[in-house]
Amino acid sequence: MKKIAFYLWMILGVVALHAQGDLHEFSCPNPEGKVTPTMIEKGLEANGFVIAGNSEMTHPFQIQFGESDFSAFNLLTVYHAKHSATLVKSHADGGIFVPMSLGIYQRKGDKNLHVAVLTSQGQEKIAGFKAPEFGAIEKLMVATLTKILPQMTHTITKTSLPAQGKLLTRFVHSTEGQAWKKEKENVEMMIEDGLKPAGFTLSNFTDYQFVLTDKGGTSPFDFYDTYSICKLKVIYTVAKTHPEASAFAPCTLMVYKKKDANEIVMGFPSVYSWLSAAEVNDAEGKAVLLQAQKDFEAVLQGASE
Repeated sequence: MKKIAFYLWMILGVVALHAQGDLHEFSCPNPEGKVTPTMIEKGLEANGFVIAGNSEMTHPFQIQFGESDFSAFNLLTVYHAKHSATLVKSHADGGIFVPMSLGIYQRKGDKNLHVAVLTSQGQEKIAGFKAPEFGAIEKLMVATLTKILPQMTHTITKTSLPAQGKLLTRFVHSTEGQAWKKEKENVEMMIEDGLKPAGFTLSNFTDYQFVLTDKGGTSPFDFYDTYSICKLKVIYTVAKTHPEASAFAPCTLMVYKKKDANEIVMGFPSVYSWLSAAEVNDAEGKAVLLQAQKDFEAVLQGASE
């Protein structure tokens, strides 16, 4: 009996040792606010990352909601100059992380600045495939943040909630028998026209095809665009209890067409990834996220028809 109990304890110990959630969480002392999101942006840029956008959120919070719980709250979107290109060329749906997001925040009264970013495991879970580039980008990200954040502590969340739906939302628009350039214009016009009425904001646009083909590079795509999409009410509401969920914001929408395919693909990380990785289980947070998912799906459904 004792042997059975011992082996059971050993098995549970190994499981606990390897249990891991989906978010990196960094924290550094910042009582006087000397460590800023701009410092983090410049540090990443100096270490092989391209900055797609850096959105300061406390001012928009104050304008729309009359308050902000944070002295600093920035949504930084980045991609790696080399590894992201390799990723997308070999796995087209990897573009949902080109750019990827970092949440940078410091709550009023908190003496520490925090940074949240997805682990490579979390990215692979959402994308639905494994690729060495996820790990390579993660390694460089962690090394860079360790270097530029003084007295930093680094942890990885230990758990995540079971997913309530597909972590990658994907729509396809057929271009069979049609001029793809015209269809591209129609699809992207439908997306852009549908975002604002649904309460979404386009914070950044990346013509990634231009990046792939710059300086004589080759691309397996006819085009590859990514949109950084925000919904202010979602970020504001969820951040009240789970500011680490900012690792998912803005959400990246990929829109691409492979040269050998007669279809335009659209996709983004579902809000089920937010709910799972950040363990969002309060009623208000779940409600705004699920409504955003419904609204975003409606926009893409219209564009795919």
